[in-house]
Amino acid sequence: MKAFHRIKPISAERRLTSAKLSEAQPPTTQSRMLLLGLICCGASSGLAMAADQAAFFVMAPVVVVAPALLPRVLKEIAPVKIPIAAVTPPKRANFEDETVSEVSRYLADWVVDSNDNQNMPFVVVDKKAARVFVFNVDGKLVGSAPALLGLALGDHAIAGIGNMSLASIRPEQRTTPAGRFVAALGRNLGGKEILWVDYDGAISLHRVVTSSVKERRLQRLASSNLSERRISYGCINVPVKFYDSIISPTFAGTHGVVYVLPDTRLVQEVFGSYDVSDQPAK
Repeated sequence: MKAFHRIKPISAERRLTSAKLSEAQPPTTQSRMLLLGLICCGASSGLAMAADQAAFFVMAPVVVVAPALLPRVLKEIAPVKIPIAAVTPPKRANFEDETVSEVSRYLADWVVDSNDNQNMPFVVVDKKAARVFVFNVDGKLVGSAPALLGLALGDHAIAGIGNMSLASIRPEQRTTPAGRFVAALGRNLGGKEILWVDYDGAISLHRVVTSSVKERRLQRLASSNLSERRISYGCINVPVKFYDSIISPTFAGTHGVVYVLPDTRLVQEVFGSYDVSDQPAK
């Protein structure tokens, strides 16, 4: 407290002298540091030390000294820069330049954004467009092709159909069931490679079958009339070249997911999916 006893009333003449002194002589480094301690800490001891060093600190610390200190104070006490996390938009499937229906794009985007494929390659079978889209694990389109599907419209398979002979399956029962299926390569009874979609239901994706001439399956694949693509007992037929160059290498040594879009049911009902466009950025 000794420093406080040294502070005496300052006469008008001395105030004028102090003001002139402050204009003529800029504050010393020591004075600057003392005032900085006073400003930052507000300690009474700092005030006493400042008064002990120069009387004008008590007289006019803001008007005379602060302007000289302000730029340096602001430079030395710079705001801390806090990094801002990058905003990531919802993920989407990459269809490249492929022409695709809204429902196929909707579902593929949902698969990629939700990672429903669990980092496996996946296939979207658009029954209404009679077309197959194959994607790699990252949701990039690997290839697409027309497809032949079950003769009858419908999204369910009758119980036990996998154990029935083809001759006993009535036309209205020949549906390609909608849903999500974990698929893997396998062999049919003839030893030919196929992609099993639903093993219990005897549903597979395979090369187009041409054993029955009257069914004209090659011509149906090439037709732009989508109703002609309905001919199979429920399996998904694709062109031979497409199967050999896209399906087989994509699923070699790994499982995948096949999403068969519905004919009559809602997509959200079948898959529990959501519209990626409605999702906030992450």
